[in-house]
Amino acid sequence: MHEDLITAVNDNFDQIRADLEALVRIPSVSAADFDPGEVRRSAEAVRQLLQDEGLQNVQLLELEGAHPAVFGEVPAPDGAPTIMLYAHHDVQPPGPDELWETAPFEPTERNNRLYGRGTSDDKAGVAVHLGAIRAHGGKPPVGVKIFVEGEEEVGSLHLAEFLQTYQDLLEADAIVIADSANWQVGEPALTVSLRGLVDCVVEVRTLKSAVHSGVFGGVVPDALTSLCRLLATLHDEAGEVAVAGLVSGGATPIDMTEEQLRADSGAVAGLHLLGSGSITERMWRKPAISVLAIDAPPVAKAINALVPVAKAKVSMRLSPGQDPAIAMAALKRHLESNTPWGAQVTVHEGSGGDAYDLDTTGPAYDAYRQAFAIAWDKESLDIGQGGSIPFVAAFSELFPEADILLTGVGDPTSAAHGPNESQDLDELRRGTIAEAIALRLFADQAKPLR
Repeated sequence: MHEDLITAVNDNFDQIRADLEALVRIPSVSAADFDPGEVRRSAEAVRQLLQDEGLQNVQLLELEGAHPAVFGEVPAPDGAPTIMLYAHHDVQPPGPDELWETAPFEPTERNNRLYGRGTSDDKAGVAVHLGAIRAHGGKPPVGVKIFVEGEEEVGSLHLAEFLQTYQDLLEADAIVIADSANWQVGEPALTVSLRGLVDCVVEVRTLKSAVHSGVFGGVVPDALTSLCRLLATLHDEAGEVAVAGLVSGGATPIDMTEEQLRADSGAVAGLHLLGSGSITERMWRKPAISVLAIDAPPVAKAINALVPVAKAKVSMRLSPGQDPAIAMAALKRHLESNTPWGAQVTVHEGSGGDAYDLDTTGPAYDAYRQAFAIAWDKESLDIGQGGSIPFVAAFSELFPEADILLTGVGDPTSAAHGPNESQDLDELRRGTIAEAIALRLFADQAKPLR
């Protein structure tokens, strides 16, 4: 059963891979200070792929001040439901070239993995969606709407506006967001919970301007030392988040070994792990705080002067059930109340996103779970993700009756956002087979809501 779809994906896999490689070669970094023309070029490339596949109504979706999204559809046969397939074509900055073993925007295969920025996060999602439609000869038994965003890596700043502006165009009975990952290579999973996120920039000032460190050192505190002492108050001695008033904890369906965590994360030998509870509880269901960056004089330009002002970007992941506004207020209150040595502290609030627990019932979930079991010859797992996808709430609010699923073909060794990002090619193949089968099963099991 479904052998025709499995054969079709296998026969077309060279083209699926070629589509992915073509997209990876476009440096579509959506962050500020990078060329927005490359993001537009990526959108145009996705549009061309959708047109070549025979989708209808293919177009760039535009909003003033936003990177373009891409849309295309296959209208539903009479009486069949419609499914929206989401991915994003923008990517993270590559970071320093010397950290990459091969050029970040030249896809390269090593040990059955394709390396390059966006190979996994999330141009693989575009390739999977196209491959699934191709397996049906361009005529799946359900309606399909492909929506490929161009701003996910900068927080989906305009996504809510995109969804509201193009609501009628995007309306669907189920939404599949291909922006997550599997439990391990060969272990398929559906992501059923996400942590939320708030961040801020904290500025510490001790002086109007720099002064001689020999003349005033030992009496006047410098801003960088003061900032370090303030940041150190964010955790207790065990590494637990020390900000009061946060939601925390909750059971997780599965756990991982410490050895697996160390291997997946690349932790240095002897590194102590933070916090308490199971590893997956700490990663999926508890708050976490990281210092992402510090503005201070670089070592190469240091002089014998007390630093008058220093800044740091602080990121806090939130447990499901946590209101981001309350969490931001708690973080701000903690920073302001733990100011060392009477320094001046200013907290500049940044972005925020909701944590989310998904409803995992419904025909779309049934279809994808069955399809995963066929493609991987193994039952899928329900997992959480420590990362945040704030726009899930936007989809849920605008399309409250639609099933929302989080899938993906990455794995813990894909190094998304890091150097040497990669995608396992067998997982790409199996993910495409699973989605092709799921479209057929969804047609059999679901009725349109409208």
